[in-house]
Amino acid sequence: MDTAAPQQPDVRGADERELTPEQRRIMWEGGTEPPFSGAYWDTHAPGMYRCASCGAEIFSSTAKFDSGTGWPSFTEPANRARVTLVSDAGHGMQRTEVRCAACGAHLGHVFDDGPEERGGKRYCINSTCLLHDRQPPAAGDDQDTAARAD
Repeated sequence: MDTAAPQQPDVRGADERELTPEQRRIMWEGGTEPPFSGAYWDTHAPGMYRCASCGAEIFSSTAKFDSGTGWPSFTEPANRARVTLVSDAGHGMQRTEVRCAACGAHLGHVFDDGPEERGGKRYCINSTCLLHDRQPPAAGDDQDTAARAD
């Protein structure tokens, strides 16, 4: 796990997409959205979840599960190289922060209380940090998850 915080870029992503004030607060100031308030906590449609700042593909819908926490939860990133894990001792607790490896934006945190049969990780991600591209899953992806509708 990386321990030093990477240099944070300007609040605009690589494609110069404008962020809302809420996205800036969460992605660049390390904030969080209230549980059950984001657009994707209960989304089950197949597709890819991208970083709202730079557009990098971060999570596949096939890794999404209902954690009951009120935030989108994933068992793993689409590609481990797409996220950076940073030690976070803020708010009086020790956690592991998840950042976009492409632009450095704060996405959420990862915990060790995910489904054991799927690796035991829970990537707890703020909806406002994500964009969801609805699409059919790639060949070989878990069709049970993809078959559920929003």
